[in-house]
Amino acid sequence: MLISIEFKNVYKKFPGNDKFSVDGVSTKIEDGEFITILGSSGSGKTSLLKMINRLHDPDSGQILLFGEDISEKNAVELRRSIGYVIQQVGLFPHMTIEKNVSTLPDILKWPKDKTQARVDELLTMVGLDPKSYKSRYPAQLSGGEKQRVGLARALAVRPKIMLLDEPFGAIDAITRLNLQNEILNIHKGVKKTFLFVTHDINEAFKLGDRVMVMNQGKLLQFDTPENIVKNPENEFVKSLIYSARAQEKFWKNL
Repeated sequence: MLISIEFKNVYKKFPGNDKFSVDGVSTKIEDGEFITILGSSGSGKTSLLKMINRLHDPDSGQILLFGEDISEKNAVELRRSIGYVIQQVGLFPHMTIEKNVSTLPDILKWPKDKTQARVDELLTMVGLDPKSYKSRYPAQLSGGEKQRVGLARALAVRPKIMLLDEPFGAIDAITRLNLQNEILNIHKGVKKTFLFVTHDINEAFKLGDRVMVMNQGKLLQFDTPENIVKNPENEFVKSLIYSARAQEKFWKNL
């Protein structure tokens, strides 16, 4: 069993906050897992995610990637080795889709033919025809298409770890469902470690091999969706399960 990410007693408090945003998190993630991090706003889920690529550094504790302490790594080089997708996508508006996807290969000075082949491969992987999309600009795309391009760009240099911070949060329900199915297929194809932040319990349970449930900076439960439903470990997790089941009752009664 290869451990891709390990948190060792990690704490993080931001200036002006009385409480820890991340409060003593210790856990291990196996290589190739799809992990969802579930919690409401202010639960610490995004803060935990951003410490993996050193957008934030912990106040204390350690984060290990494949057994190596990330505090000893160059932050820029570390970020280049990790895929990162956010809700706002962050595509460069003045660049074509081809150039957006090839951003990191271009920085790393890949040969042109290798880069072009990778762009075609990635756009196909995320369901966008390269011939139709490579020469377009972000303003010509829908929200779902932009998010697909963001995924392609993050996967460009075959990162061993993908971080996704509520990437589908601003997308309509039908497109969101399609993208959820797409990302599951992508994960099966690339077999890398994915960490996906969401506040939606149905999304978390659909996507995650295991789910990290966070509240007020603490990791309350970390298990498979099935085990969490059958054996919630505390009142907060029980309330999450209850809320999801209450929503289901509406549809069953129609």
